[in-house]
Amino acid sequence: MHMIASFEDHLLTALRAFNHLLHAFLALALVMASLMVLWEFSVAVVHSVEMNNLAHGFLQSLGTLFIVWTLSSLISAEINYVQTGVFHVVVFIEVAMITLLRQLIVEPVKIATAGQNVEQLFNPWHYALLLASLLVIGILHKLVTSSDKKDQEQEVSGGKMSKTGNRTLPLS
Repeated sequence: MHMIASFEDHLLTALRAFNHLLHAFLALALVMASLMVLWEFSVAVVHSVEMNNLAHGFLQSLGTLFIVWTLSSLISAEINYVQTGVFHVVVFIEVAMITLLRQLIVEPVKIATAGQNVEQLFNPWHYALLLASLLVIGILHKLVTSSDKKDQEQEVSGGKMSKTGNRTLPLS
């Protein structure tokens, strides 16, 4: 029986070490991705200035900045996980919201620059679904963040909050 418990302890230690290694790899990958996206943003700005097409370049660069925003959210979540061992569900909600906002901005720019008939490319149902999805994600974000604030107020006033509540995921 002692041998099984010892094996389990060693296995858990090895799994934790491997998990920390994976998170170090994820952190480095997020940094590299951020640097590459920032480079792409810089090139797009320079290109739009050279082509004297600032409005179009601004809108395309804005789409790239949404990717930077997403990566920043993921890096913040990774920092929080490394410090606390908890990954907050609200990060997934924020990434989904950012992605939907990016689609709402970038897709019309693609349609406008396609050089084809706008009526043929524009799909009102697609945009209606994007807006409805954004509304649902926004409501979900509000519910989760207001619930987190309520839990923090209870914690400050002497109540206890479970570390494994339904809004956080302990990953270690």
